[in-house]
Amino acid sequence: MPSDAGLSELPEIRLRDLAGQTPPVHVVGRIVLLQRREVVRRSDGGRLPLLSGVLSDGTAGVRFTWWDPPREGIERGAILRVVGADTRVFRGRTELVFTWKTRVGPAGPAELPRVDSDEIPLRTIAELKTLDEGFRLEARVVRVAEKAVSVGEERRVVHEGVLADRTGQIAFSSWSDFGLVEGEAVRLSGAYIREFRRRRSVVLDERSAVARIDGEGLPELAGLLRAGPRTIADLEDEGGGEMVALEGLVVGLLPPSGLVHRCSTCRRIVTGGLCRVHGQVATTPDLRARLVVDDGTGGATVSAGRAATEKLWGTTLEEVRRRLQELPDPSVFEQELLEAVIGRRLTIRGAAVKDDFGLTIDPESIEPVEVDLASAAEELARRLEEPR
Repeated sequence: MPSDAGLSELPEIRLRDLAGQTPPVHVVGRIVLLQRREVVRRSDGGRLPLLSGVLSDGTAGVRFTWWDPPREGIERGAILRVVGADTRVFRGRTELVFTWKTRVGPAGPAELPRVDSDEIPLRTIAELKTLDEGFRLEARVVRVAEKAVSVGEERRVVHEGVLADRTGQIAFSSWSDFGLVEGEAVRLSGAYIREFRRRRSVVLDERSAVARIDGEGLPELAGLLRAGPRTIADLEDEGGGEMVALEGLVVGLLPPSGLVHRCSTCRRIVTGGLCRVHGQVATTPDLRARLVVDDGTGGATVSAGRAATEKLWGTTLEEVRRRLQELPDPSVFEQELLEAVIGRRLTIRGAAVKDDFGLTIDPESIEPVEVDLASAAEELARRLEEPR
């Protein structure tokens, strides 16, 4: 390890050039992801603070681990100059490690590397991976809407939606208002990829740039919105999708469904008056249905909210709450809901995510499919009569 005088002579490098560099290294970057935790020392059982996350300079995003960091003053969005960091390779990717020998100090936006758009590789949605940074993306805006969120004690507006190109679709969230409009074609740069509950998304912030393009080679909006049903087997093979449609029969109902109670703070389901995050809380009654749908190629779970549940059940939340005063066992509602939905054919549109429990659909719409029983019987009879 060089002396302090030697550290000051370390040349600054870009994060995209970090692989293959011999430590110690000198970089400047912005914290785009941050997590605080503590680890237990094996020697004496003491607890040691640790910061981990992703550092970006616009050319790449690199994971970092910071041992024994300052207790305060380090937040997401901070720009740091890091001199004398160690490096390691984990699962084929180079990471930064800040030790007690590393000098870390604040830096300004002007100290981040200037990156010309021609230097940034053009990627397709199918090529994007979690933690990717330093890419350009040409896509069509399929959907965009504003959403108010809490960041600490601050209320902010984020613009969320879906982007699409010829290789697929991906969610996006923008912390700056770029005036995005549904249907327009755009070229994005300065974004990065994050993953939440196995769902990838493109994240735009004040460092990002958006340019309008003619959209040649991109799918048209009308075709994206009218996409026909996919099979559950195909969606499982692809790991889900952002705006998918499927059609299938309801073959089951998972608990808790029917009348549920949610935490008034975080909207999680409350059991026995206890929220797993906030403890004893005031609750808000709600309706939901966790439908199991089968299309002949596989099964998927569909988490229907109050509006869709009321439509399928034919019963409103207000009616359920009135009846609750007369019924000693609220599990009756779940049985009634099961009887109302079992065997019904539905068309479901929404975002699909595959995890260890299979495919789950967060529906934007659920529509019953009216089956012509006479025609269906004739078709079945015809198929049975065909020679094998």
